[in-house]
Amino acid sequence: MPSKIEKKQAAAKLRKPPRDFSYTQNRELSWLRFDNRVLDEAFDETVPLFERLKFVSIFESNLDEFLMVRVGGLSDLAELKKQPVDNKSNMTASEQVDAVMAEMPGLLTRWESIFKSIEGKLDTLGVHRARIDSLTPEERTFVTRYFQAYVSPVISPLVIDPRHPFPNLRNGALYLACGLDGATDEESLLGLIEIPASMNRVVEIPSPTGTYSYILLEDVILACLDSCFGSYKPLDRALIRVTRNADIDPDGEGVEEEEDYRQHMKRILKKRLRLQPVVLAVSGSLEKATLKTIRKALELSRRSVFTCDIPLDLGYVFGIEGKIPERLRNELLFTPFRPQPNPTIDMTRSIREQVLQHDKLLFYPYEAMNPFLDLVHEAAYDPECISLRITLYRVAKQSRLCESLIDAAENGKEVTVLMELRARFDEQNNIEWAERLEEAGCTVIYGSEGFKCHSKICQLTYREGMALTRLTLLGTGNFNEKTAKLYSDFMLMTAHPGIGEDANLFFRNLSLGNLRGDYRFLGVAPVGLKPLIMRGLDREIQRALAGEPARVFFKLNSLTDREVIDKIAEASCAGVRVDMIIRGISCLKPGVPGKTENVHVRSIVGRFLEHARVYAFGVDSDMIYLSSADMMTRNTEHRVEIAFPVLDPTCRALVHEYMGMQLRDNVKARSLTSDGTWVPVERAEGEKPFNSQEALLERAYRNAEAAAPEPVIEAEPAPEAESQPAAPKVQEVQATVIEPEPAPAPQPEPQVTKPAPETSARRDKPAGKTKAIERHRPGRVRMGLGLIGLGLKTLITGKTK
Repeated sequence: MPSKIEKKQAAAKLRKPPRDFSYTQNRELSWLRFDNRVLDEAFDETVPLFERLKFVSIFESNLDEFLMVRVGGLSDLAELKKQPVDNKSNMTASEQVDAVMAEMPGLLTRWESIFKSIEGKLDTLGVHRARIDSLTPEERTFVTRYFQAYVSPVISPLVIDPRHPFPNLRNGALYLACGLDGATDEESLLGLIEIPASMNRVVEIPSPTGTYSYILLEDVILACLDSCFGSYKPLDRALIRVTRNADIDPDGEGVEEEEDYRQHMKRILKKRLRLQPVVLAVSGSLEKATLKTIRKALELSRRSVFTCDIPLDLGYVFGIEGKIPERLRNELLFTPFRPQPNPTIDMTRSIREQVLQHDKLLFYPYEAMNPFLDLVHEAAYDPECISLRITLYRVAKQSRLCESLIDAAENGKEVTVLMELRARFDEQNNIEWAERLEEAGCTVIYGSEGFKCHSKICQLTYREGMALTRLTLLGTGNFNEKTAKLYSDFMLMTAHPGIGEDANLFFRNLSLGNLRGDYRFLGVAPVGLKPLIMRGLDREIQRALAGEPARVFFKLNSLTDREVIDKIAEASCAGVRVDMIIRGISCLKPGVPGKTENVHVRSIVGRFLEHARVYAFGVDSDMIYLSSADMMTRNTEHRVEIAFPVLDPTCRALVHEYMGMQLRDNVKARSLTSDGTWVPVERAEGEKPFNSQEALLERAYRNAEAAAPEPVIEAEPAPEAESQPAAPKVQEVQATVIEPEPAPAPQPEPQVTKPAPETSARRDKPAGKTKAIERHRPGRVRMGLGLIGLGLKTLITGKTK
């Protein structure tokens, strides 16, 4: 007779239909296919040769992080008796680890082969990496002298024997390992030397004019290894590197009593260096006994050891770019590009006044970040600016933005910074900036427990007489001067009063630890963002079922949220056309008969990292949102994220133009097939190659030269075989913004002192009425927001009347 528990489980199965895995795929395997796509750029002979070498390095760096975070976390779960099951592939944690490990040898073989090929071609052109087995007598003399003068005094060779236990090998550090033959009968001797991280890894070797020769620091030590262990003679030698689990939950560790949160994070970072090893990489040749000693000490299985015959940690590649001889730079590197001025912004005038007159949209890296940086700097010294509030996730090591925040605080402004200390692998930099900001007088707060703050929002508040005005700055990417030159992202600069009021409420909620705020214009995770997406999809489903044209467009980094995936499949079955540009992971497989036939997924990997997130609904894209959030469960349910509407017609037209250009890409774009693999986009007969990133670069230069924006160019319809729709005319779409219905029985908010004129004007408005919201801006006729959206109200409230 079944037990009560078995009866409950049986009843649950009856209530919950089994999942359909026919149109979904495993997240980890999808990610590996993305990284393989990155490696494709190294094989692309249209890419300059040294840039191809950088893609080889990026592939390895991506893979390192994947092993540390994803495989490390899955390895922990695989130890459980009852393992969780992936809701996209029905695989247990151990099955996922097995699948990943099965894919690794093929990927690493491909990685090693293209590195050797590219390096060989660079060698013939005059960029030469010296190997110890092919050093000329002059080079060997130089290496020996360099070792004796600079390296030998720094290194600390270790002999591992029964009296000297195996040391902790730091995560990601390079070590030289060798078996040793001593003068005694001792067995199992192992020699280890840590490659000093304090020294330059690239050592330049004298070479003829117009060429560049170098040797890596580990090869300098290898060349002189016989003199490192005294009477012990090295029997074999290789470079080794351990990758450890870095999937550590700072909140799960618990903050000790009387411990500052920054101190807690510093303790967590130290712990990361000693977590369980995931894989061991070996470059060189070790005897079986030597390798076994190392593997056993690290408690790794044979399948977790990968061998190669190229350098480990190719991060040094970016350091030698500046050393390439001038005569070779045009041939080996991309043509240098400098982000251009935004043609709608006059940098000789006050940025604040220009944003008050008209919303501004910046598009990195094609346009410079300077208008945003100048605006914050301007606010730091503006007597009318009374407060600056910002969320920071990843900050540049040398940040002009943070220096302006410090200036503002020192000038008596109220400066509040939410610094997210849990931004993985940027924790130390963020800790250091948090300390500097606090010392300068900024109020520094941290994200809520269990919820990283990944949103990108800044608000500047000004007092003009008795009135307040707010400028709100929202981005799809970080407020980071370095990545703004490498990542493709949007930033909206607006004085819209409704968005400003939502942003003000958002910062108040952050300071109170309230994650369940109610917003009119912003979609804020973990509570309000996914419902916004679902309502947008539902609206298009209803249109399709009513026989009306319906379309959805998403641009994302990753799609893994099962609820969103199922809703997209539902939309496809209803007849909604769904176009997506997904750079990385897509757990949804398009083109599955009867499931996702109307879903089309593309990916673009090129010179710049595609990072912007765009959500658009309707054949005319009458609702366009930009966001910091991908459609991943971690973003929609376990982080603080913001999706913000693009209400200004000019800004909307620009977003539409940019996305239309990306949908036309037939050079760097790939299409996702129904089996989950990426294939090149086919060109119709006579169709010209179109690289969207290069086209956007050219556009930025043309616009900067003309000092005025070009007319919006509609995306050309794709050939019939691709079934690509023509771009809708966004600039012609007009609608009204409808006030949301009053929320049922809201909980009273904590009393916060606010300037009376602005708050009373907003709160006295009768709820639930349809009206145009007017904006009063200097130098411009009153402009009703009756330009955007019945659809916006439907998306936010779920109501059409």
